[in-house]
Amino acid sequence: MYAVLDIESTGGKYNEEGIMEIAIHKYDGNQVVDTFMSLVNPEREIQPFVTKLTGINNKMLRTAPKFHEVAKRIVEITEGAILVAHNAQFDYRILRTEFRRLGYDFQRKTLCTVDLSKKLLPDAESHSLGKLVRSLGIPMSDRHRANGDAIATLKLFKMLLDKDSSKSIVKEVVRKETEGELSPTQLDIVSDLPSETGVYYMHDKEGEIIFLGKTKNAKKRVNQHFTNVGQLARKLQKETKKVSFERTGSELVAILKEYQELQNNNPRHNSIAKKKLFSHVINFHQNGTPHIEVEIVKNKFRRKQNLGFSGAVSAKNFLKKISEEFELCPSSLGLDVECKHIQNGCAQGCTDIENAPVYNQKASSAFQKYSLLGKSIAVLDKGREVGERSFILIKDGILKGFGYVELNHQINNIHILESIITPMTSDENTTFIVESYLRKNSRLKVLELTSTA
Repeated sequence: MYAVLDIESTGGKYNEEGIMEIAIHKYDGNQVVDTFMSLVNPEREIQPFVTKLTGINNKMLRTAPKFHEVAKRIVEITEGAILVAHNAQFDYRILRTEFRRLGYDFQRKTLCTVDLSKKLLPDAESHSLGKLVRSLGIPMSDRHRANGDAIATLKLFKMLLDKDSSKSIVKEVVRKETEGELSPTQLDIVSDLPSETGVYYMHDKEGEIIFLGKTKNAKKRVNQHFTNVGQLARKLQKETKKVSFERTGSELVAILKEYQELQNNNPRHNSIAKKKLFSHVINFHQNGTPHIEVEIVKNKFRRKQNLGFSGAVSAKNFLKKISEEFELCPSSLGLDVECKHIQNGCAQGCTDIENAPVYNQKASSAFQKYSLLGKSIAVLDKGREVGERSFILIKDGILKGFGYVELNHQINNIHILESIITPMTSDENTTFIVESYLRKNSRLKVLELTSTA
């Protein structure tokens, strides 16, 4: 659990500042579950430069609650949570100072998004909040006001969690949260999970990931682990002390995240995927023949222009599909199916046999439609919440990563997409995952991009 906050202070000498505005968003790793924001009467003058920066003046704060009037609410909303702030050292110091004035020792664990962004976004020109979120295309309003900055910090923190493919942030948080505490029951663990699409992570008492998986319903899937019988189930039931979950909205993003993070984390109870996820390919090639040859082969015979399949049956089904879609002669595709396009069957009179240029054009169109080769596209899908869309970025046929957007200008600008993505390693398996998913899910919107956009 995280409490993402921002504080606007009066300025002044060190440890003599007062809080004049505060905003806190309690975030459970999936959604905001509680929010508190308020102006605060600091009972001291605001420095002129602060008024100029924030627009908050002394008159605005005369009727605002004093800190002791909001202190209980701050304690409640941050209870059991780790404080997250941009330059957390400053916000935490100011907050503790105000509580000390009341005679209360306020203590919370903290995470700083400045430190995290320096680690996960080392190439950013600036790590100040305003410049950083602007460079990432994160929408921001009410700059230098507590709630505007807190919302921007929350959006930045979500992006940093996505970019942390080694899960070092989550592992550290689990260690901090479970330190010196009794382990929750499995029933409690399951009840805290949402029935949503994403990737779940099962942690041991040290916070290490012992098992991870993709799912369309986290609550149901983890409950199955805790109620199943079998060797793996017993190990997970015995060793799991915490389950964290990352919503993806998109099933395709969840599949890619699972594949990538299995490689990065190598959980001890996962069976890591074989070298290749596909067993057969369909080759489109021309070896000195007038016609493009289309054939199903085992994946060890892969050539450049091919499409991967999980088996020979699915490959044949695909050939039947393109035979009808592009009016390609079934016999020319090696299918033992009656040709629907020639009245007298596929004898020597078949136009696909007689007219090589026409046949080649249709075969090439089929390959180009279903292949990622050389393409620069963004595949758009559901986001994690209303108003958000997920995307995966393919550049020149190579998977670059995934991310989330809210504004159209983000979607159309390839440079912004490259800056906000969570990078992914591209290989034959990721190409197969994306191509096969798109074959089965034509509802997804595919936006063509140009590398020079």
